[in-house]
Order: sequence, then structure tokens, then C-alpha cells
Amino acid sequence: MSYKVAIGPSSFASGDSTPKMILEQAGAEIIPNPYGRRLTEEEIIRHLTNADGLIAGLEPLNRRVLSSASKLRSIARVGVGMTNVDLKAAEELGIKVSNTPDGPTQAVAEMTLAALLVLCRKLISTNSALHAKRWDKTIGLGLVGAKVLIVGYGRIGRLVRELLKAFGADVVICDPHLDKSLLVDGERFVSLDVGLREAEVVSLHASGEKVLLGPKEFAKMRDGVILLNSARGELVEERSLIEALKSGKLQGAWFDVFWKEPYDGPLTEFDQVILTPHIGTYTQQCRLSMETAAVNNLLRDLEITS
Repeated sequence: MSYKVAIGPSSFASGDSTPKMILEQAGAEIIPNPYGRRLTEEEIIRHLTNADGLIAGLEPLNRRVLSSASKLRSIARVGVGMTNVDLKAAEELGIKVSNTPDGPTQAVAEMTLAALLVLCRKLISTNSALHAKRWDKTIGLGLVGAKVLIVGYGRIGRLVRELLKAFGADVVICDPHLDKSLLVDGERFVSLDVGLREAEVVSLHASGEKVLLGPKEFAKMRDGVILLNSARGELVEERSLIEALKSGKLQGAWFDVFWKEPYDGPLTEFDQVILTPHIGTYTQQCRLSMETAAVNNLLRDLEITS
């Protein structure tokens, strides 16, 4: 039986061809992403014509898209988040949906810590100064005793806490959806209100698209906070974020996720903000792990063995 598999992520198998080889060995006709970027709604509709399965990234997979894909039987998401997939429509249409929840944890946690260390020690500004032949010494923030609020305590949030505790940081957790009775590691949980008033660093690892940080939340923060966001751009209200940067409420920030991608908005005007193009999972190990898991999920749901 021949079948077709459409590829959503532009980087699929670019670091290691193993996931592609697994599909080919299972007899799949692969339909690559022709644009080298995230597909729009109209583009993914055309891309899914005659496709039996989709290796999915963050392209919009709403009811209109799924209803137009008459042959589609399986969506295998490379990654964790499923907000771009209309799960109810998929169920009604008999399309199986899977994701790879374990794959991104290590890579995203590592990058969160890397961004924090760069911002704390002001490596970008001091590097720029020295390249401009200025010997500017700046005192930064060490992590020993630093008050860090982690918002969202899933796999990534837990590992970020573990890494920060190794540096001696004072970490508190905000996650209203977690059953705190199941925790045994001495975690200290606080409300978002309390956490924002205490924190020197706020790291977002929550799911969903509801705004967590708007004007009221930024007003509660102390001056000079560092904000890290590897979760969802929508968690932060952009206009309030810009005002917080202008006023010094935030001394710096790192964003790997945005309200619209590719991003070219006002954050690009702030030197104290590190911007990365949604590459939190972009390590060789992580991409291979997630892509291989997604391929195996797809073959399972299509009931095909390699």
C-alpha cells in the first residue's frame, strides 16, 4: 500500500536524515515543505492534498484545514504544544493526533539557563563595548540566592528549577493547575501575585494562550527584573512589555517565542533583549529525538511498520 506523508517543519531531518530514512524504508512518499518556513493556512491546505499523514510543526491546523484534507488520517506533532491543532475537529474527522512531550525538555531548559546567565552577567553589552574598544566593567546579578519565579511546572519547568538549584538560586513555583499534594521535593509554591512581587527573575514555562503578564502584573514587579519566555509569545502582552523595558521595570529579557513568527516587531529595537528565532529545541540531540518519535507515532497511527 502506498501512502503520502506531508512534512510541516522546515528543518525536518536537516540535522540528521534518520527520521526521513525511517519514513522511506516504510514506503512513504514524502512531500517536503516547499517554502523553508512555517506554512500559512492556505499553504497547508494545498500541502495536505492527498496526504495520508502529516509530520506537523506549528502550522495552523484548524477545522477548515482539517476538513479540506480528505485523506488525512494522522497528525504527528514534532514538539509538545498542541494549540495550533483543533483537537475536537480532528477527533470528529477521525484523524489521530500525537505529540512528543519528552523530547524538548533538556534542550529548552539548557537554553533558558544560557539566556539567563548571559543577561545576568551582561555579556552582550560588555562584549559589544569591548569590540568598540571600550573597557566597560559592569556588575551583574549572580545566581546564588537570586529569587527566581518559575511559571508553569511541567517537564521543562521542573528541569529549569533543578538546574537553578544547582547554582544556589532561591526558586519559587507558580502553577495553579498542579496537584501540589503529589510533590515531595520541597518546592515552594506561591500565587502569581506573590511571586511577581518577590522575583528578580521570571521564567515562563506555561501552556495556553491566555495573557499572564499584562499592565497589572508588570506593575507588581520590582524594578530591574529579568524576564525569560520559551513557552508562548501570547503569555505576555506586548505593549505592556515594551513599556516595562522603557521604564526599567525590566532590565532585560529573552524571547524565543513570539506573537507572530517570523518576528520583526518593536522588541528588535531594544539592545537589552535577547531574541532567538524559536530555536529552543534546536540541538542535534533534541531534534533527532523529537523527529524520530514523531515519525514512529505517525507510522503507529497509520498502522504501518517500517
